Parts: sequence; C-alpha cells; structure tokens
Amino acid sequence: MREQLKIAVVGDIHDQWEMEDHVALQHLGVDLVLFVGDFGNESVEVVRKIASLAIPKAAIMGNHDGWYTASAWGRKKAPYDQSKEDRVQQQLDLLGQAHVGYGQLDLAELGISIVGSRPFSWGGPEWKNKEFFRDRFGVNNFASSTTRIVAAAQQSLHETIIFLGHNGPYGLGDKREDICGRDWKIEGGDYGDPDLSQAIAQVRAAGKKIPLVTFGHMHHRLRHTKERLRTVVNQDREGTIYYNCASVPRILEENGEKLRNFSLISLEKGIVTSISLVWLGEDVRMKSEKILYQGQKAMI
Repeated sequence: MREQLKIAVVGDIHDQWEMEDHVALQHLGVDLVLFVGDFGNESVEVVRKIASLAIPKAAIMGNHDGWYTASAWGRKKAPYDQSKEDRVQQQLDLLGQAHVGYGQLDLAELGISIVGSRPFSWGGPEWKNKEFFRDRFGVNNFASSTTRIVAAAQQSLHETIIFLGHNGPYGLGDKREDICGRDWKIEGGDYGDPDLSQAIAQVRAAGKKIPLVTFGHMHHRLRHTKERLRTVVNQDREGTIYYNCASVPRILEENGEKLRNFSLISLEKGIVTSISLVWLGEDVRMKSEKILYQGQKAMI
C-alpha cells in the first residue's frame, strides 16, 4: 500500500452538507473521504451532492437514511408516496460502488480496501427492522449479517482493510460516555453492533490487517451531562484503532462566520499515526485542530 495516506472522515451530516465542503476537502489535500451515514432523513439531494465529490470516497448508510422506510413507525410519517417513490434505493443508486454497506471498495491506487458493515444500523443488541433487512439484503439476524460482512472482506483484494460502519462494534465499553455507550439510559449499556464485532474477529483471524474501524451514530455530545464529551478513540490489543467521528453539528456559526468540521486520519505503512478534528472557516483555513490520537510513527 502507499506509505502515507491522509484520510478525511465525515461524521453524521444531518443535512449539513454544502458544495463549499467539496472545496474544503480539496484544500485539505486528502487521498480518501469516508462518510459514516446519517446524511439526513432520506435526504436524496444531500446524497446527490456527495455522490458528485471528485475525490475517492466510500460511504455507508445510517439509520436516518432509511428513516421513513425501515420501520412501520417511520412509514406512517413518510412525507412522500412510497408506492411511487423509493428514496432508499435512490440514495443507493446515486452512491453506486461508493456505498460499501455489506460490500467492499478496492482502491488500487492507495493499496487498501474499504469494507462496510451493516448499513442503516440503529445500534444495540436487538435485531430491529426485520422486514427491511430481509427484503433489501436477505439478512435475518446478527449471525447472517456477520456472514455478509465477512464475505465482503474475503472478496477484498488488499491485505489491509478499513472497516466503515454507521455504528461501531460491540465490546468497546458499557458506560454512558464510552465510544458506543448508551447515554440516554441511566444504567448505560454497550450499544455497539454485535455483528460487526464478530466480523472483525473473523476477518482478523483470516489474516487481514485492520488498522482502523471508523463510524459515527453516537454523537460526541452526551445527553446526560455537559461536563464532558464522549470517548471517541479506542485501541484494542491487536493495535486496531476505533474512531467515532460523530461531532454534531458539523457546521456551526461563530462570530458571524460559518465553520465546518472534518476528521483527519494519517496512516503510515498501514498504521494509524494520528487523528484530529479540525474546523475550517469560510476562507477554508484551519480555525482549530484538536488532536484526538497520536501514535508512534511507522519506520519508513
């Protein structure tokens, strides 16, 4: 793989995406952009803009991207005629091969593969939206979902893969402030995806290198306290870095100026060496940078 890679990861967008973001990404000079989903509530026009981004990219759909389709509750609230329009499929068609949910994207020029976990995930230990996943993907439970993710990884052409999810894997902590912790219940709880954690273990056992697993869904701002933010970076015993990039809102105004955030990740020889959250101003200059992880540089 290429010895040095600069990757931008875009957290939950929730309709906050503008063509100025394309300019900002070009200015940052990244090699690859990863989108963790929640573009909006089936926001086809936001996805259309992202699909036009002229930088190598991979994306996965979040729970909001199937908001009016995945559940009976959502279908009752749909603001459009679902017998005439399928906005879930429209989004998938726009992204094409860039959408890696239950699939993979091999990037020969970068020497890595991006493997997607379960798209449209709500997170947690309950298998939700059964009919949606059965009819759209032929998946009926966590075990069959794991099988789909592992199959995608096995088909990847490169030894080094990055897992891209909307929600993170189970097993990274059960406190409310943990990286996938349930912060809306006083008892907390691990709200990670069990199928993704099982897939990571199986893919690693098969010999693939996994330097990075990145996702969003669980916002950095906690519901139960303003005294701290969520833990957003973990590292396991095998050296894989887990990063939650859901800094929401990703666009805000400060002193009359619009600021937008991106996460920047550096890989050197297939090892994550740094992660930072940056805010760019309207002149695309960096207004602030928060270093979230600093590892040892690879020997080059």
